[in-house]
Parts: sequence; structure tokens; C-alpha cells
Amino acid sequence: MIKKLATLIGLVGLGLGTAQVFAADGEVQDMSDPLAIYTQAGFGLTDKGLNLKVGQTYDTGDAATAGMNIIEIKGIYGDALGWRGDAQTTDSVDSFRIRNFKTNLTNGRAVQLDASYSLKPNLVSEESADVSYSIIQALPAMGRFNFYPLAGVGTSLGNNTIEDDGTTDSGYSIMGFYGLVGMYSKLAVTDKIWINYNPFWLTTLSGSDNYEDNYYGQGNDNVLTHEFALSYQITPRFNVRYFANWNENVDFMDGDQRIEFNYQL
Repeated sequence: MIKKLATLIGLVGLGLGTAQVFAADGEVQDMSDPLAIYTQAGFGLTDKGLNLKVGQTYDTGDAATAGMNIIEIKGIYGDALGWRGDAQTTDSVDSFRIRNFKTNLTNGRAVQLDASYSLKPNLVSEESADVSYSIIQALPAMGRFNFYPLAGVGTSLGNNTIEDDGTTDSGYSIMGFYGLVGMYSKLAVTDKIWINYNPFWLTTLSGSDNYEDNYYGQGNDNVLTHEFALSYQITPRFNVRYFANWNENVDFMDGDQRIEFNYQL
């Protein structure tokens, strides 16, 4: 665990840098900027059903910061609208995600509280939730490239968790703690087209043996995930985005695929 924490702390140092300038409150925000704060609504057509997303800005009480809350509901009508041949896909919701996001408008640093709840069973529990706190830093632009390193820690909770001896612990419990480091990156192809590649490394830090050894797959205590996105800004307030998510154990074509439409309110 000490070695893993040392790796995380070292990578946090990558997040120090000069910030970009953000648009003033009330202006249309740059929807290609991962740190932009704006009220929004969107939906996605995915291989596992329909996703819905709503984001609302709020007053942080500090003129130097801006905040928003985002709620996502995923996997609606997975059998009817999705195209994934997955025995676990149903027409009910398969997961929720809630994020609280706050950006400092003067130095390009942001903090994020991210909570995801999966209704699908895995190797350690019948249902699971991950709650993490992360720090993100915008680095100075490098030509057409922008980089936003991220580091954080989180806890995993389970419903009906599988103990080390194979028994089931009924109800909800804390399974363990994990760390994550990664980066959002953007390549501006034109003023309306951009590409994102967002790698993230997650590792268990402590918890039950079953959690530490198998949370990211059979025999895996860590995982490197990948996200690719190709986006087109149709109008200053409306865009369409193609996303692909996969990891070191799941091929690109076997990963999650979706087309997402977003509107800035």
C-alpha cells in the first residue's frame, strides 16, 4: 500500500501549472474544455441502452470559483435500444452517476466529488458504489493540445458483498479504498472538431483480500482504462460526441460505445 501511495503522490505533482482564462459568467462556455462550468442537458445512444444527463451550475459563494452538479442515468431500455449481446443487459437502469464539480477561475484548478452506483453484480458484491475525490489541473496550452492531469482517492461500497471465506455479508458495507491518477487531453483539429484521449489508472489500496485482489477483474488489483472521444460542435451550444471506453483487459471493440448529444442551456 505504501508503494502505491508513493506512486500516486508523485504523479500528483504533474498537476502543477499555469491556468487558461475562462469565459465570464453568463457567456457561452467552451464545451470542449473539460473544466468548463455550464448548465446542460444531454442524452446518449449506447450499446447498453439510453443514457440521460442533466447538469446545473450553482453559486459557490466565491467569485473566484464556479460550480456545477451533474446527474447521469445509464442503461435505460438496454435490451430494446442497446446492441450489446450481454446476458446482464435488461430494460431497467444499470447505473447512476452524480458529480459535484468546482473550478477555480483564476488558476485552472478543479476539484471533483464523483459517485457512481452500479446495479450489476461483480466478483465482490451484488451491487457496488465508488465515491472519489479528485484534483484536476489545467496545464498551459501546447499548440493544439491541452492536458489536464488528475489524481484522487476513493472508497468502494458494496451491497451483499462476498467475504474472503466466500460467505455473503448481507446489506451495505465498505469494501475498501482505492487511488486513481490519469489525465484528460484534447487535440483541437479545427474550431469545431476535437479529439479527446483520457487514460486513467486505478488501484486498490486497502480492504478485504477479495476486494483488493479482484475488484478490477479476476486476479486484478489495478487496471488501466482508456477513453476516446471524437466531437463536433454543431452550434456554440449544441454538440454531438462519439465515445469509446475500454481497458487493458477489454479490447476496443468489446468496450462501451456511445453517441452523445449535449446542449448548453
